[in-house]
Amino acid sequence: MNTAANALEIKGLTKHYPAFCLDHIDLTLPMGSVMGFIGENGAGKSTTIFSILGAIRRDGGTVRILGQDTAQGIPLSLKEQIGVVLDECCLPETLNLKDINGIMKAAYRTWNSKTFFRHVHRFFLDETKRIKDYSRGMKMKLSIACALAHDSRLLILDEATSGLDPVTRDELLDLFYEFIQDEQHSIFMSSHITSDLEKICDYVTYIHKGKLILCQEKDGLMQRMGILKCSETVFRDIDPAAVHGKRTTAFGVEALVERQKIPAGLVVEHASLDDILIYLVKSDMSRVKS
Repeated sequence: MNTAANALEIKGLTKHYPAFCLDHIDLTLPMGSVMGFIGENGAGKSTTIFSILGAIRRDGGTVRILGQDTAQGIPLSLKEQIGVVLDECCLPETLNLKDINGIMKAAYRTWNSKTFFRHVHRFFLDETKRIKDYSRGMKMKLSIACALAHDSRLLILDEATSGLDPVTRDELLDLFYEFIQDEQHSIFMSSHITSDLEKICDYVTYIHKGKLILCQEKDGLMQRMGILKCSETVFRDIDPAAVHGKRTTAFGVEALVERQKIPAGLVVEHASLDDILIYLVKSDMSRVKS
């Protein structure tokens, strides 16, 4: 088995379109970890994922998956170790689960029917229904069951939990958590739902208009940053190097700050992942320095 230290390494990833540029993206996902990949619609998340998978040609940069360089494409032996779930189910809607199992068994040498049907039963998917009769949540569960049934070591999820109810999302997060208990398993997870990412992610990567804003260990980031609320007068005495974005309200100033750089006596409140990202985008900062 490949025992690479990193599940995913991207350096200088670039893709040009007439009205958009994915601009030299660098990120590293250590083995046994979950990375949340965040950005607004049109930020470049899907372009990054399709570039990783070789679905579109990149204009620059390198991508290594499970220690293997993919400049010449992704070999079948590596594809079988990558489970992919996109924001829409890509399986033919006229088929049922027996049909899907037969097709996948022929496509993947490592396909495990027992694993597939174990997840199918866990998700209470009706084996007699055709996919077109499934709800969105059921289709996502089916896609994840497929992704986990062929010896996958890296899951790449593109908005797999979007549009799902909280109970279903929590059920899937439990499954992802189980998956990464094996230290040779990793997840790269694109999502708009930052509360889900706060629960499961080890690392957070944020892109905005094709540019990298931050790529950091999540717990350290959230421990380091906080929200300071104070008067304009008090804020003028704060070290500018401690501030990573602010807004003025009728009651004074609210700012995203580094806790350790704020004078004793001032109260710094908890900052959610949403808070951190919103303040960063609204500020003039290009990234949060470690």
